[in-house]
Amino acid sequence: MADKNIEKKLNDLVQLILSDYGTERDIDKYDGFSQPDRDVIVRMTEQLRNVVFPGFFKNKSYKVYTVHNNITMQLEDILYNLVRQITIVLRYARGCEDLDEAALGERAEELAFEFLSAIPKIREYIQTDVLATFDGDPAAFNTDEIIYSYPGLYAIMVYRLAHELFTLGVPLIPRIMTEHAHSVTGIDIHPGATIGRYFFIDHGTGIVIGETTEIGENVKIYQGVTLGALSTRGGQKLRSKKRHPTIEDNVTIYSGASILGGDTVIEHDVVIGGNAFITKSVKAGARVSVKNQEHTVRFGADNKPVSGDSEDVGQADNWFYMI
Repeated sequence: MADKNIEKKLNDLVQLILSDYGTERDIDKYDGFSQPDRDVIVRMTEQLRNVVFPGFFKNKSYKVYTVHNNITMQLEDILYNLVRQITIVLRYARGCEDLDEAALGERAEELAFEFLSAIPKIREYIQTDVLATFDGDPAAFNTDEIIYSYPGLYAIMVYRLAHELFTLGVPLIPRIMTEHAHSVTGIDIHPGATIGRYFFIDHGTGIVIGETTEIGENVKIYQGVTLGALSTRGGQKLRSKKRHPTIEDNVTIYSGASILGGDTVIEHDVVIGGNAFITKSVKAGARVSVKNQEHTVRFGADNKPVSGDSEDVGQADNWFYMI
């Protein structure tokens, strides 16, 4: 009897949720065949990494013995899935709304080949990123260590692949790729940002680089940096407008700094200190820093300030900092 009651309640629950799906809201789509497949796109991203770094990452399911055969098999797999996914997302692209399935497929194939033909150019940029990371980090043992283990390089690599698709006008897929890298590394780079050669992200966690950010060459940024917009109150009215800063060549931005606004230009050879909050342009060669907060150590029942070199500091359990 109890089983019949559970079955009836389950059927009622199914009908309740199905009826909720029928209200035509943005969240009500459930035709999985006409939507991009995030899992396929993530797997494709990892396969593209194998192509970018052929001697470092491999698909162990491929039993091949030459570089030619290995790359051929991987590219065939990538091409097949990429064409299918682009065909799906092209329905979101302006000018493609009225194309039939055959026309969408032809356009998707053109875009896929154009993207894959850009891999040598993308690898050229990534090579400079590897060198910038090695030159900028004395903790790096060699470039192999960077390729295998540095989250900053992984996020940059995914960004450079996604950016190429973005510039080709492919919707959704580039953002899915960079958000996958974001979830893995904590580094959020919009695929629409423009980033030059020799880009170095040190540590990386908590970095945000907005869609209209422009970054020159030989730029180094540390964890917690935000290159963002001043306000998003305008919402969709701000689409396609320059909302994020421009960072020129040879700039270093230390941890926790925020640089905001589409009119904000950090000119070449500037150093931005940690925790700086910048909403106006900075001239070339400047050094920007936040004034150190004054620290006072108080100790004992008399609440008497003690200097940092006093022998009494650290001799009791109840000392603390007042900031």
